[in-house]
Amino acid sequence: MPKVVFYYFPVKALGESARLLLAYGGEEFEDRRVSSEDWPAFKPKTLFGQMPILEIDGKQYAQSLAISRYLGRKYGLVGETPEDAFEIDQNVDLVNDLRGKAAAVDYEPDEAVKEKKYEEYVKNVYPDFFERLSAIIEKNNGFLALGKLTWGDFVLAGMFDYLKKMLRMPDLEKKYPAFQKVIDNVYSIPKVKAYADAAPATDF
Repeated sequence: MPKVVFYYFPVKALGESARLLLAYGGEEFEDRRVSSEDWPAFKPKTLFGQMPILEIDGKQYAQSLAISRYLGRKYGLVGETPEDAFEIDQNVDLVNDLRGKAAAVDYEPDEAVKEKKYEEYVKNVYPDFFERLSAIIEKNNGFLALGKLTWGDFVLAGMFDYLKKMLRMPDLEKKYPAFQKVIDNVYSIPKVKAYADAAPATDF
């Protein structure tokens, strides 16, 4: 068996989807949660100077979506055709676009600019994303693509708490119940539930 080590900060954010996928696949892996204090010393040792990192037999691989896509392929959480893969990718990219918009606001250093941008996005940007994603999920019977469980569901479920934090919407899944369907479909899987129940508690 290969030695698998996953490196990320002690939060869910962009790392949890990979952890959930590894749990789903029954993969034995070391879950290395790098503290903010240890990060400066570890950063130069990483492939691109960032995390998450998936290390397989000593070789590092990076980029959160690339890692999740790889694990999805490995564990059969993809479609049957190139077009199926295309659909998963496009819907995951839409989720990631929403994350990018939210991050642009949440990480804005100028508080005045941040608040102005937040008001603008809440009114004119976020609702369109929510409506489109909700409609996609409803069309796919509670899944992000193909009407069945794919690696894309793990991406949305894994980063959902992070999204809610950046969006300042702690009840997002109540306003848009379709999101809860995806979360339930992922976290109800026995191996995933066992991982989540045993994992360190984090806010996002």
